[in-house]
Amino acid sequence: MTRFGFSNLMRRFAGQGDGCTLCVAGGNEPDVIRAVVAALQRGLVTRAIITGDVNLIDDHLSPDVTAQVDIRNADTPAECAELAVAAIRSGEGDILMKGHVDSTSYLRAVVNRTAGLRGNGILSNVTVAEMSSYPKLIAATDNGIVPAPDLDQKRQILLNTAPLFRGLGIDPVKVAAVAATEKVSDALPATLDAQRLAQESRQGKLPGFVVDGPFGYDVAVSRAAAETKKLEGSAVAGEADLLLFPTIDAANAVAKSWKYHGAAETGSLVLGAVVPVLLNSRSDTVARRINALLLALAVKAGENQ
Repeated sequence: MTRFGFSNLMRRFAGQGDGCTLCVAGGNEPDVIRAVVAALQRGLVTRAIITGDVNLIDDHLSPDVTAQVDIRNADTPAECAELAVAAIRSGEGDILMKGHVDSTSYLRAVVNRTAGLRGNGILSNVTVAEMSSYPKLIAATDNGIVPAPDLDQKRQILLNTAPLFRGLGIDPVKVAAVAATEKVSDALPATLDAQRLAQESRQGKLPGFVVDGPFGYDVAVSRAAAETKKLEGSAVAGEADLLLFPTIDAANAVAKSWKYHGAAETGSLVLGAVVPVLLNSRSDTVARRINALLLALAVKAGENQ
């Protein structure tokens, strides 16, 4: 079976960004500008609004894309984030990218109740990874927004990913509700939530998703582990598309381990806002920023299906 990954998404979306504007919060870093230039040159977007130091940003722009870039001066990380979010709110932009600003300033602008980008539900973070040790794309949530989601929040976090997976062409989405053990126990609330979500999935209450669990991480990603634990009858065990974690700590640690120990190509998004919101590390490479943009384009495609 041919692996589907970020290169497939690039082939799909390159040259298809007509009318799509990228708003970048904080362009005072060469790799941020290189990512924007690459997005423009490949036709993923046709215009970019970048906030930050006008002179510094202009110095790093490639001459062939200058006419497609609108630079808006901002002196602080908070101002960079606020101006980029304001451009989205005014209808000028379609996708928000985190540039060289700290996550606190960025997310504060995004979640602001009067001037932010909140949708009707909760916001959540998802990281999608491609790595040689797993036969397909795999995603982890929530690894950046909700510290300890309750059952209702987990349900919404799951549903937030629906446009992304539709855009990726994955149907149904196989979801492993991760916990420390496969045994349901009152002492471990994550196992009770996993059991409930799996039950709702079987009842058809989560259309587009097949949820099973509770599963340890090994069972979620390894068919051999599932067989050893007599769980080979599950449609999800060993074949998960999405790992739903009980806490932000667990999800964040696993997503980072994919990058640093699994040599994974990754991209991260905030879902549930009025537009796709890229949530990358300030240290992320150009490739990871482009990966996140490709995922954002998949979300937009999924919203139109």
